[in-house]
Amino acid sequence: MHDRVVEEEGGTPVATTRTRIAPGGENDAMLAALTFEFYRLRFRFRAAGELHFPAYKSGNIVRGAFGSIFRKLVCMPSCREAKTCEVHSTSPYALVFEPQAARGEGPSGLADWPRPFVFRAAHLDGSTVRAGEAFHFDIHLFDVRNPALAYFVLSFAQLAREGLGPGRRRAELAAVGQLNLEGVTVATIFDGERFQMRDLAAPSALSMSEARVPVQRVRIQFVTPTELKSGHQVADRPEFVILFGRLRDRISTLRTLYGMGPLDIDFRAMGERAAAVKMVQCQLQKTEVDRLSSRTGQRHFLGGFVARSSMKGIWASSCRICGSASG
Repeated sequence: MHDRVVEEEGGTPVATTRTRIAPGGENDAMLAALTFEFYRLRFRFRAAGELHFPAYKSGNIVRGAFGSIFRKLVCMPSCREAKTCEVHSTSPYALVFEPQAARGEGPSGLADWPRPFVFRAAHLDGSTVRAGEAFHFDIHLFDVRNPALAYFVLSFAQLAREGLGPGRRRAELAAVGQLNLEGVTVATIFDGERFQMRDLAAPSALSMSEARVPVQRVRIQFVTPTELKSGHQVADRPEFVILFGRLRDRISTLRTLYGMGPLDIDFRAMGERAAAVKMVQCQLQKTEVDRLSSRTGQRHFLGGFVARSSMKGIWASSCRICGSASG
């Protein structure tokens, strides 16, 4: 059974289709083959001092700070890097933040495994949070077998006490909640004082089965600087066939490494259908942003394009999981 829903995301109407399948027998196998499971968590804070998040850098500020404090909490001071660590195969830091180093060889063609998480903090870009005000960001965890929730909570509780963002302004971790696909809190993981891990609900399952009513048009908004590669080169525009190919492959890889296994789909046929979807409008703005690594002292390029584009064709799809685009 299909439910067709229109939502607002980033100010843009989003048409999605979710599938409800009764449990049992062949339906269970169908559900496993056509869904992507992940945990969606919301970390809520209260600022002790004024915090500022520079434009297009909030997600990278949060991720970099998390990696530094996580490493400090769980790694031996003598450990220089995860790849040479003697216990890298069981190191929580390596498993979460440098998974390729921790788990050995991955799928063909992957020099580094994608991390089993992504931060959703674009709404903080360019904003200032004053002392006493509340703010939040979301984390999507793709490792449904071993999501390491306690390490995320402990790391961000400590990070808030030590200081976050430029100037290292302090904050308090007020709560951590689990959200469903509609953004409704379905469980409280941390109430500001105590863990409540028993209340963790089942992971969200995003259906990727085909809608009964064909989608003729889709609008896509890139809210953070994005680079798309095609043929080992950076694409000038977010053509749908390129975007869809990257999303399809990333979702299948994440399922392979952290979930129920590779997608049981015809990759070539889906690529051919995606090629029939053409861009009819694109408002593109290129950005030049970089960040300074506190661990290595190196600067890393974070630029790319932010854009609103409209696609039209006999078939189209959208992804609200990976965080690189919404549509």
